Formats: sequence, C-alpha cells, structure tokens
Amino acid sequence: MDVLDQGIGKIFTDPDADKARAFFRQKNRKLESKVMTVKEAVEKFVKDGDYLTLGGFGANRIPASVAHEIVRQGRKNMGFAGHTSTHDFQILCAGEVFNKLDVAYIVGLEARGLSANARKYMESGKVDVSEWTNYSLSVRFKAAAAGVSFYPARNIMGTDTFKFSGAKIIQCPFTGTKYVAMPAIYPDVSAIHVHEADIYGNCRVRGITVSDFDVARASKRLIITCERLIPNDEIRRDPSYTVIPYWLVDAVCEVPFGSYPGNMLGEYFSDEEHLREWMKVEQDPDEFKKFLDKNIYSCKDHFEYIEKNGGLHKLQMLRQKEWMFIGARS
Repeated sequence: MDVLDQGIGKIFTDPDADKARAFFRQKNRKLESKVMTVKEAVEKFVKDGDYLTLGGFGANRIPASVAHEIVRQGRKNMGFAGHTSTHDFQILCAGEVFNKLDVAYIVGLEARGLSANARKYMESGKVDVSEWTNYSLSVRFKAAAAGVSFYPARNIMGTDTFKFSGAKIIQCPFTGTKYVAMPAIYPDVSAIHVHEADIYGNCRVRGITVSDFDVARASKRLIITCERLIPNDEIRRDPSYTVIPYWLVDAVCEVPFGSYPGNMLGEYFSDEEHLREWMKVEQDPDEFKKFLDKNIYSCKDHFEYIEKNGGLHKLQMLRQKEWMFIGARS
C-alpha cells in the first residue's frame, strides 16, 4: 500500500495490534469482585509514563474523582488523549500530569471560557503535542477496539491539522481512492464514569457516550467509577442494557456524584458556580495553589472535596436543577 504523504506529528502509543492482543490475552476474565476505592485503583493501575484516556464528553460524565486522585498521587510524564476534554483537562494540567498530548479539544470549557492555567501549561514548552480532531481520535479508538493497527478516514487531508498529526495518506488498493490512515490508540489505562455497575464491572450508561465504548475495548487497564452498584441479578435481568462488559474492567469504584463538578444525565447538573471559581482563581498563581491545596491535595477523597464545596445541600440543588432541565426539554 503506497504512502502518499504523512504528518510530522509524533505517535505516542504503539499501534501494533498483535502486541495489544498479546496483552489482552493475559487479562483476568474471572467473574470476581473488582470493587475497590479510587485511591486503591489509581495506586494499582495508573503509573508514571502511562498513556491515559478519560471518558465523558465536555463536562458530562467525566471521571472527576479519578482525575483528582491522579493529581493527588503525583503521577507524572503521562500521555493523554485530549479528545473532548474540558474540566478533566483542567484538573490534569493543574497537576502537570502529562507531557505528551494527542490534542483535539482542550483548554476551553465550552461556553464557560478558557482555562488560564491549562493555557499557561500548554504554552510552557513542557508538553509534546500531536494534532488531531475529535473525529480523528474517535477513529483511532475505533481501530483499537476492532483490534487493528489503523483505520482509514476521509477527514483532515489538505489541512494543517494533518501536517501536525501522525497520520499518513494512503491509496486504497481496491479503488485508488486516497484515505488518511489513523493509527490505533491502545491506552495503558483509562477511566470511565458510568451510571450503574455490578461488582464485576458490567456497566450501564445513559445519554451521550462519544467514544467511551471503544475506549473501554481499546484500553489495557480500565477503571470504572459508578454512581451506584447494582446486583448482578439486575444485570442478568436485561443484558441489553450492559454497554461495557465485565471482562474489560480492572477496577470498580462506587463514587456517587463522581462526575462532580461535571454533570450526569438524570442524576445532577454541573456546578457552574464552582467551575466559575476554578476559572477565576487560576488567574492568580498564589491563590490557585491555595485552591488546589484545599480542594485536591488536602482531601482524603472525592467525598471530602464535595463536603468542602457545599456537601449534600449543594448536591440536592444540583439534582433538582437536572430534573428541572430535563422537564423543560420534554
């Protein structure tokens, strides 16, 4: 197959499907409990230098508790997929967790504005960047989920995004058509927050999912955080609701409000007041350091973080707001 052109960006993960398959063959597929705390999961499965992916979309269903714990435990020199990243990216930048980045959507928190600290970190020269698009990263995860080294696509050709990516333009051996070859991403570790899971890791999700199901199938190690644990009998009652099966999962952590201050469809709205506080305090490095000490480094876990920012009273208000919002749309 002829390579007609290629970008100058780096590929931070090995796209070799056979190597990935060899790893997956060694994974434990026993139907056994994987319940542990977020602290235990990060200690066990997240290592310096790993390539990391976080699930969710924007501020929706982000595994915020895991992002905090990664920062709290001081992980460094990681790679990261900046796919549809908003507040989760902001958290990781605060800890300078990664130094290699596949970038699609970063720094911005959508309508909320730009993260000053994330922008500062990205302009510091400490991060090696390869450029993609949201769709390009989705295709790369799709390739890994399918167990191949690349997938063809028809986007980014003729753009500067292609120039600064690690993609290649190839010619189809059947038709002669030009395609861009997107190399597979097999993350070393990923974290996905879901609505419900059983103790084995069978998961249910509602609402927008983007590439999370492909990420789950592509990841060498997978941490699941869930709003609540449910009995395996409930999973078996209607298996069609199970979108991530247990044999992909390495850890199950029950973390109610685990996406906070992000939102969770049908559970709670995002804490816009607290997100604005993040954005504002980043303007002053000294105040931001105090903010991080209060909200991450001095917190035992995600529940203590929530208590410091309004506790159950705040969460109840966010739950009511979510249902008011859903009612207004229906």
